[in-house]
Amino acid sequence: MNLPNKLTVLRVILIVPFVICMLLPQLGTVGTYAAVAIFIVASLTDLLDGKIARKYNLVTNFGKFMDPLADKLLVAAALICLNSNGKLAAWISIIIISREFIISGFRLVASDNGIVIAASYWGKFKTTFQLLMIIMLILDFQNDIYQMACLVMTYLALALTIISLIDYVVKNKDVLKEQK
Repeated sequence: MNLPNKLTVLRVILIVPFVICMLLPQLGTVGTYAAVAIFIVASLTDLLDGKIARKYNLVTNFGKFMDPLADKLLVAAALICLNSNGKLAAWISIIIISREFIISGFRLVASDNGIVIAASYWGKFKTTFQLLMIIMLILDFQNDIYQMACLVMTYLALALTIISLIDYVVKNKDVLKEQK
């Protein structure tokens, strides 16, 4: 197994201690900071594994499948934990997770037709804002300015999620047409 794939597997493994730190109130502030640290490390492995795989031509079928899956698992776990902790409304998580299922479906159909769909800038912005939103919501500093910043970041991430979905569907609608 090459280094990018090991980083992807590490990202999946890090979900377990991340969730434990998020859901065990007995850990208190230590758990919060540990969760943020684990989430940041896991998020950075995504950036790193892609760069290494492309730079050294280490792209594999395992990586093509597991890398996006690992990203979705990490974000979904974080959103569910934030719902459980009362820091994020369930409907926001449902929209974000639904977008990921829809895009995965598009990619699956495209792949079956031999089409590779590259990530767009909207998708990259969406990911960046979602990750920042998650970090901010986990930290949850209790002052009015920070709470307002969290609200703004949440709605920016949500808006970018919807915009990136619309952009993706519009640009790739031909994927859903019957192939002959």
